[in-house]
Formats: sequence, C-alpha cells, structure tokens
Amino acid sequence: MDNSDIAQTLESYAALLDLAGAGYYSVRAYRRAAELVRETRAPVAELVRSGRARELRGIGPGIETRLSELVTTGRLAELEELEREVEPQLVALGRFVGLGPQRMVAVGRALGIRTADELRTAAAEGRLQEVPGIGPATEQKILAGLTRERPRRRGLTLNRAWALAASIAGELDAEPAGELRRWRDLVHDLTLVCRAEDPAPMLDRFASLAAVVTIVERSERRATGVTVEGIPVELVVAAPERYGTELVRATGSERYVESLGPLPDAPTEEALYERLGIPWCPPELREDPLGCTGPPALVELTQIRGDLHCHSTWSDGKASVEEMALAARELGYEYVAICDHTPNVRVVPGLDADALRRQGEEIASVNEQLAPFRVLRGTECDIRRDGTLDLPDDVLDELDWVQLSLHAGQREDAELLTRKVVEAMRHPAVRCLSHPKGRIINHRPPNALILERAIEVALEEGVAIETNGLPDRLDLRDEEVREAVEAGVQITCSTDAHSTRGLGNMQLSVATARRGWASAADVLNTRGLDEVLALRRR
Repeated sequence: MDNSDIAQTLESYAALLDLAGAGYYSVRAYRRAAELVRETRAPVAELVRSGRARELRGIGPGIETRLSELVTTGRLAELEELEREVEPQLVALGRFVGLGPQRMVAVGRALGIRTADELRTAAAEGRLQEVPGIGPATEQKILAGLTRERPRRRGLTLNRAWALAASIAGELDAEPAGELRRWRDLVHDLTLVCRAEDPAPMLDRFASLAAVVTIVERSERRATGVTVEGIPVELVVAAPERYGTELVRATGSERYVESLGPLPDAPTEEALYERLGIPWCPPELREDPLGCTGPPALVELTQIRGDLHCHSTWSDGKASVEEMALAARELGYEYVAICDHTPNVRVVPGLDADALRRQGEEIASVNEQLAPFRVLRGTECDIRRDGTLDLPDDVLDELDWVQLSLHAGQREDAELLTRKVVEAMRHPAVRCLSHPKGRIINHRPPNALILERAIEVALEEGVAIETNGLPDRLDLRDEEVREAVEAGVQITCSTDAHSTRGLGNMQLSVATARRGWASAADVLNTRGLDEVLALRRR
C-alpha cells in the first residue's frame, strides 16, 4: 500500500468512528494520522514493517497497531465491522438530506431502502410515514434534501475539503472547482471537473470510488455522489472542447457566472475569457459580478520570503526551534519568527522573561549554524484583561518581532475589547496584531473588536495586521483583508504553525489575502529581512 492508500483507509476509519459515536479525540487522532501519512515523504509501509512507525509524530501505540494490520493484511477488520454495523451508505444519505444517522438507518431497514432513488420513490409515495417517528414534516424535509434546493449544511474547513477533494480528484484526473477553488473559508459542496469524449466510463469510475458511498443524481455528463460524512461531491465530465467553459461555470459563484452571459465553447479558461473579451479573473475573485473589474496583480505564494508566526516545543509546538528553521529554509524562506505563547494564555505552556532569554540562547545557536537564514526572536504576547502586555518592557525591547494576541475576554463588549486592544497596539515594541477577530470557524464566532478602529491605530503606529493561516481561523478573513489593504495597512501572511507540517498552511493565508485583493506590496513578509525589521519603531 502506498501512503495515499493508507491515508484514505485511516480517513474512512475516522469517519466511521465518528458515525459510531466514538470520542472526539479518538476521531481527531485518526484524521490527523491520515494527514500525517499523506504528507510524509518516506514510504510509511516500510516504516511500519521496520517497526519505526512511532518515529512519526502523532502515531501512538493504538494507531501503530492498526497500521501494522493494514500494511500486513491490506485490510482493517475493525473498519469492515464498522461498515456492517453503521451502514455508511445509509448514514451518508441521511446526513445528505439532514436526517440523523440512527433515524436514517431505521428508515432504510424498515423499508428496504439502500439508494437515493429508492428513498426518493418511498418519499414520493408517502411510505416514509410508515416508519415510527417519521411524520409529514420529516418526509418533506427528506424530499427537499433530495433536490438542489436542499438546506445549506455546515461546511468543511479548507484543509479537510482539499484533502477530501484531492483523494477523489487524483483518481479521475479532475480539477477541483466551486467554493474550494475560490478558497472560501468554508466549503459546503465539492465540485470536480474532468474531460472525456465518452463520459460514461468516468462516471462509472466515480461511483465506484471508496470515498463515494452513494450516488444521488446522475445525468449524461454529471453525477452527484455523497461521502460517508454526507458531503455532496459533484463530478462534471466535460467534452474536451468545452473543458474551459465548464471549469469557469463550475468555479464561479452563481451570481458571477450569470454576469458573464452566455458562455461560448472553449477548451481552456484562458480561451474562454479571450472569447468573452474580458480580462482574466483569478478563481479567488469569482464571487462578485464586479469583483474582477481591473483586479491588481495579486500576491503569489512564491513571493513569500518568511513566516512571521510559528511555535516551538518551548510552548505548545511539536517541533524544536531548529526543526522549524530547517523546514522553513527548505521551503525557500529567508527567515522565520518563533512566537511562542506567554504565561497569561494558561491553557498551554507560556514563556516568561527568563524562559524567553533561555530560548534566545538556543535561537542564537541555530542562527550560527544556519546563517544566512535567520530565526527571529519573537513572541505571541497576550493582552491581559487590563490591556497591559504579558511581558515586561525590557524583554519586549530585546525581541526582533512582537505580535499581540487576545485569548481571554473574547466575549467582552465592543468598546471594552476594542479599547484595550488598540491601547496595547500603541506599545512601541509591538509590530503586529495576530488573529484580531479571534474566531474559530464552526466553533466560535468573531469577537466584537471594532476593526475600523484597530485599522486606524495600525496605520498611525505602523503596526501590521495578520491574516492567520490556521484553517479554522483564517483571521483576518477576506473582506477584512480588503479593508486593511484599502486603508494602507500592511498585512502579514502567517501560518501560526505548531509543527513543520503546519508551515504548509501558508497557502491558506495567501489565498485569503488574494481574496482580499492584496498584492505583494501589501504583504510585509514578501520583503527581505531588513525591510521587515525596519518596521521596528524607535
């Protein structure tokens, strides 16, 4: 088995554990293990056979045992048992139409239903009400869920959506489109576009994929399948001469596509825009019909020269300062800022003045080894409840990069929260405000910070504002990035990486900045180290 096979099996196992009601942390552990295996360069099967699987961070004894079984036998007995018990096809169908797993399994078993067509027929005939607990309202809910007018469901974060899309697209030589290709912060539906003269074999192959547990719609060149988590995945099989046309149609929002008018046949997107007589529009900006009127040259991932927000084992990171530095250098960066937490965070280890100075000695040693690459001495300094900073001034003055974060008090009223944040921003050592709105996607709404006021102070004081690349943050979000850019405030694209793999989230930060119309000139860390450090005010 190659790494992709192993990762897909672990993903399926995690999804079934979730459906079976396993604990949150168990499910998360297997999902993280799947991500780790997928991103590991070495053949994981060989590591397992040689007894070295535990060398991979995050692989504990339980996961190691299942990896050994999988590599040795090519199967997981527990996975097969869960598939029999949970009936993922029914659970997926239930999640797709908005019905709980247990109720959907009860419906399926009572009426002998296994497919979307059978469910649709039973609902149309009124037979669903024969099942205890299913009344007219639930029946109508199911019917609505089987149409394109189905209610909007909770979305996937970008990292989860990309992993799922990649596992399917790679089997079909397809291009992800829709919300995912526009890099929206939440993805509700996956759309893939491939090309083929004869669509039938491609649609058959799509239906047979392990990740697609049931098909709910199929036409001549399209099919919609559902994953075990209830996520709809649409495959569009375009004729080669219409591939560009279908990719534009599938990528843009409905409003954007309608604004283009009738779309001519075109084999590529570039050819389509040329035939329409309009400028090329980057996928990230295909939301608003007016979004592509003279777009700037957006910042590119390749223009990023360093990461200004990373963590290490000194706090809650999973890699040492040296490991983070080596991984950053391998990405082609010139610098990286280690910004571990301060004590006020409490829920994770924080560095006080003494610890920061000891860490500084380690950073100096790493810099001596890796020159001219530079590790910046930094901190993610907490703002206390009274608005003061969580480190003494003499320590802050020693550091290369000081960025503020607010962790406690996220529910405070707008005036109080804004006042203490902007007061902290005026401290002469501060260079950046990190994840200012404090949101955690799908879990915690944005705080009440009056962003306009924070932007005003950032401009006055020469403080940058971060767009954080953690997939469940992406804060600043796209619209807020545009506010900052239009005001003339510098933003930083940073990852908040807690591991070497986390450095890869720079793509999410850059994509969010692009959605906010940011050019390279608007992003501080597209510049060399001297210019970054010049932001340090005296």
